[in-house]
Amino acid sequence: MVRSVQHEMLAQPTHDEAARQQFVVAFKLGLNRSLRSSQQRLFDEVVAPEYRRHKGIVPASREEIREAMTAHPAWRTWSTLARSAQEAMWQSIGDSIYRERERLSSASHRLASAADRRGSLELDPSFVPPRGVTAVDIHLQTGGYALDLGPDDVVAGAFYESGGNLYASGQGVSKTDSKAAHVQRFIASRYPDLAPTRILDMGCSAGAASVPYAQAFPDAEVHAIDVGAGMLRYAHARAESLGAAVHFHQRDCAATGFPDAWFDLVVSHNMMHEISEATRRGMLRETWRILRPGGVFVHQDVPLRLKALPEFLRWERSWDTRNNNEPFWEVYGNADLRADMLEAGIPEDCLWEGSLPQAPGSLPWFVATARRPIASK
Repeated sequence: MVRSVQHEMLAQPTHDEAARQQFVVAFKLGLNRSLRSSQQRLFDEVVAPEYRRHKGIVPASREEIREAMTAHPAWRTWSTLARSAQEAMWQSIGDSIYRERERLSSASHRLASAADRRGSLELDPSFVPPRGVTAVDIHLQTGGYALDLGPDDVVAGAFYESGGNLYASGQGVSKTDSKAAHVQRFIASRYPDLAPTRILDMGCSAGAASVPYAQAFPDAEVHAIDVGAGMLRYAHARAESLGAAVHFHQRDCAATGFPDAWFDLVVSHNMMHEISEATRRGMLRETWRILRPGGVFVHQDVPLRLKALPEFLRWERSWDTRNNNEPFWEVYGNADLRADMLEAGIPEDCLWEGSLPQAPGSLPWFVATARRPIASK
């Protein structure tokens, strides 16, 4: 299973657009592999000694580390370049998307209204996306996740998938890496007897993780939810172009509106670090409410567990909060997810959290999971 699968809804870059996109990938790889990875050494060998000579103390607290590092031109140079590279990534993607916008909208309308369509799309005109999504352009994505430019608009989803592919490549993540595939292998190993008949993908974004569940479990009814209309139009058209039956809904992960005990499998992929603490806790309560006895949930995300890190790395990881429009990055990284799951009513002997085995060209993805007892508590 590959992450960068080809399909009709992908914006197709021209030669020059592709060249610019590949330059951005190479630029981001260089910034991440050489300059960002050397920040600890810069602090230990240069910044901390200079700070001690001027202040008489070694910078130890987050504020002291921030003051010392941001005063050094090497760090400021890296930070400026990293922010510029992220902006350039979205600009290079936007060249292709806006040039092809009419084709993408037309294809979306055709696929969504086809007589032989396999899935469905449910949008709610009265739905108001949460402020945590609309207040900022998360990841600096142009227009944000909830961008909706009118009927048949799919720009948000097009940006998310194409930009996500470039972003992952710039992080050194392989094009063969698929978060859904990792989770499915984990499920097969941990819950080998699970045969879901109804599946929910929470925070589905452009639907890249939703489709693999429809393909892996062809007899299951697969549903997916997100808050952005433009994102969901794209996700639905994308699934139809790949021949996958997925039912997309514009709903809140903390208040899905689905009946109690309705799903055998509930999953999410990289959603927890994009939502507020209150929404995350509500999502866990909602997950447990809609899960059938014997059902399983697996919430996967980035392996950002800040409490175990030394103070310098805790500060260094905060760059994304301040500079990459990730308002809940550290909120997630500092979260006590076990306590959140217990508060959601999940029995302690049912839950497990940890990292998946790291595959070549991938990350050691974090998962939180539990199976609802047959004798429901």
